[in-house]
This record gives sequence, structure tokens and C-alpha cells, in this order.
Amino acid sequence: MSYVPRLRKKYEDEIVPKLKGDFNYKSIMQVPKLEKIILSQGLGEAVADKKIIDAAIEDLTMITGQQAIATYSKKDVSNFKLRKGMPIGTKVTLRGQKMYEFLDRLISVSLPRTRDFRGVKVKGFDGRGNFNMGVKEHIIFPEIDIDKVNKILGMDITFVTSADTDEEAKALLSEFGFPFTKN
Repeated sequence: MSYVPRLRKKYEDEIVPKLKGDFNYKSIMQVPKLEKIILSQGLGEAVADKKIIDAAIEDLTMITGQQAIATYSKKDVSNFKLRKGMPIGTKVTLRGQKMYEFLDRLISVSLPRTRDFRGVKVKGFDGRGNFNMGVKEHIIFPEIDIDKVNKILGMDITFVTSADTDEEAKALLSEFGFPFTKN
């Protein structure tokens, strides 16, 4: 028997039947699911120092367990001393087993380690069933050794779901145990 992430099993055994009943879906194929999680960092300072990108790629790879890539500027912006093709950020897209493992670690370990954590605000929904949130410090992840960090970086995390509405997506993420604020 192969390994199945804890949240994937929870999705199949508990979340699908609950959401099917709550939203009166005719088929379990209509129940929304988490399709991918995208972690991205914008590193404007990387224009002056290329080593920042390398460190950020290494940190993001350690956090997710999947190789991160650099993102490049698409056009010249003289005010920022930016040329087309310069590295200005990093990103990684998680799907399948690694996505569920990352979500489990994010909810149960990393978010509670955030300083003054009171829950995640619900304002991050985009109207199409996707959710965006920001993390101010990447050192909340236990994979990062604080002593070896040169610069504390923030990141954006995007949860892409197959839900049609924000209400369905919020119900899905809440069932996974996402700590939304009450108000």
C-alpha cells in the first residue's frame, strides 16, 4: 500500500460527503477540490545583488520539497534600474501529494508559529474561488534554519480551487482546518 497524505485522505473520507450535503451537489464530481498551491516571492532588491535570488530559491526549495524557479522581468523600468530579463523573484507550484503535505505543515505547524497570530483574514478571496494570503516572514517554516538566514523575506501563497464561488472555496478550506478569523 502506498503512502497517502493525511489531508488527502480526510478530503476523500470526510470533506467530500459533507460539502456534497451542504451545497446539494448531485455528483461528487461537483464538489470543489484544491488544484494547486503557488508560493511566490517578489525580490526587488535582487536588481542590486544577484545572490539574494539564489538564497531565496534555496529557501523556497527547502520549504516545499520541490525545486523553485526564478522569475524574470518582462520589460525595462528605468526608475527601478530594471532591465528586461533580470531575475526579480522566485516561485514554485505544488500539485498532488506535495501540495497536501505542504498544506498540512502550513496549517498545523507554520501558521501557529507566526508572531501574534490571530487567524487568516477572509479578504483574500478573488471572486472565482481562489484564495491569496501573504506571509511576512519565511522563517515561520520549520525547515528554515534561522541562524543561516541572511535576509528575512515575505511570500505570497495562492490556493487555486475548482470552486465556482468564494463561499464554496471558503467552506472547502475551512474543512481542511484553515484558521480563518471569525469576523
